[in-house]
Amino acid sequence: MKRLVSLAGVLPAALSLASFASAHEIRQVGPNGYILVPDSSIERPADAGVRYHTNIQLFIPFHVDGSQPPPGAETPASLACIYELVPQLDGCRIDETTQNPTGGSGVVAIVDAFDNPFAERDLAVFSDQFGLPPCTTANGCFTQVYARGSQPPNDPGGWSLEIALDIEMAHAFAPDAKILLVEAKDNSGAELLFAEDLAAQMVAQGGGGTASNSWSGVEGPAELAADAHFRVPGVVYFASTGDSGAPVGYPAASPFVVAAGGTTISRSGGDFTGESGWSGSGGGPSAFEPRPAYQDGIQDIVGDKRGTPDFSAVANPATGVAMYDEDGSFFWLQVGGTSVSSPLLAGIVNADAHHASSTNDELSHVYQGAKAHYARRWRDETVGNNGFPAMKYWDYVTGIGSPLTSNGK
Repeated sequence: MKRLVSLAGVLPAALSLASFASAHEIRQVGPNGYILVPDSSIERPADAGVRYHTNIQLFIPFHVDGSQPPPGAETPASLACIYELVPQLDGCRIDETTQNPTGGSGVVAIVDAFDNPFAERDLAVFSDQFGLPPCTTANGCFTQVYARGSQPPNDPGGWSLEIALDIEMAHAFAPDAKILLVEAKDNSGAELLFAEDLAAQMVAQGGGGTASNSWSGVEGPAELAADAHFRVPGVVYFASTGDSGAPVGYPAASPFVVAAGGTTISRSGGDFTGESGWSGSGGGPSAFEPRPAYQDGIQDIVGDKRGTPDFSAVANPATGVAMYDEDGSFFWLQVGGTSVSSPLLAGIVNADAHHASSTNDELSHVYQGAKAHYARRWRDETVGNNGFPAMKYWDYVTGIGSPLTSNGK
């Protein structure tokens, strides 16, 4: 049952309660811990204009102090094994898999609101922990840009947490790509889209690549004009579909954006046993966007509207990923939400070096390739429900499915 509660005496002592000073939604999920939804991820009507929210959910295990990655959290290596990005190890066990993803070129851009003053330091700690190559300003791998020129306000435990998660997932799955973080002044539509334009310009100038947006908002008629912000040549755009099940949020609903949905990972005795559709995965037919040509093959499902997601990756916080965030004294956490799947998938597509000239080109390539090579390139989740049921091949929970290898992505 969802409820707002006092967090005193609930969270591990090493997690600063000051980090959770705002109202957060907390859910008890069992004897091992809680799922907590940061204030920045709770959708509320905007006071004026369009406001967007993050798509983060935290799994807070009991008796874990944050000094090390939670033992049940997926790592870059364990996920690389699950998604067959590396040679397979039986069970893809978290405590045994060590081979990380490889590849990447050009740029993976991350667009977020507000500022994380420790972003580069967070990325360094994460990379060192998991044996990833350093990604720093000094070696030219990491660039942090204030979209309006001056440092935005800080939002620890919310957008700052989002920033740390996004850059870590992008670097983990495209370790040879440059990471560009563009921070909008605030989470208004005007400022985030201004930052999007700047990020796309820099990606195009840097040789092309992908751009990830782990934020979303309610669809509205103005999105048809906003779609123009996701059409810069040389950039493949990604966005989280949302964490509340159907319907989908915007900008993931745009036909010019790869809509990233979410899955649940299953393990037995530590061994990976499969994936299913996550109930929180945003998805469904767009209320405003027409069906793009690359979805003509699923017209019998989506009708004349754009269908989402396109494809998916881990997002259930109870089976989520390890991340590090110093801002607000969070340190090591287990995190889920489609805020994980968007930068993770943007990294995988970047690492494939396909470097499509646009999102339309990327998704045309993906949907056509799925017809010819589905079983070799995709895992089909047929269990799960987000308001729509998971089904064979394409559905409103996970789209095509989750990636197997980076081929054809």
